Amino acid sequence: MLCELCGIDEAFNKHHLIPRHCHRKNRWKRRFSKEQMQHTISVCKMCHHSVHAFIPDEKELGRDYYSIEKLKSHPDIAKYLKWKRRRVER
Repeated sequence: MLCELCGIDEAFNKHHLIPRHCHRKNRWKRRFSKEQMQHTISVCKMCHHSVHAFIPDEKELGRDYYSIEKLKSHPDIAKYLKWKRRRVER
């Protein structure tokens, strides 16, 4: 299976769109269903590392970037994905 972010590399990592440490907090339980909180995407190691490097705040990650589309819209992640695609095209 290919990475759901870059679509280039093999995906060996699971990324929780809503970080696991948020799952027990009432604020998150009111906003998201159990299924939404448990939803993961398959990502390659580089993309997984990049997501956490560009958005180190777990609360921000869950609050603002809880879908693939929202992750791809983050300026630094969009720039990283563009760089990664260009690197492969060479």
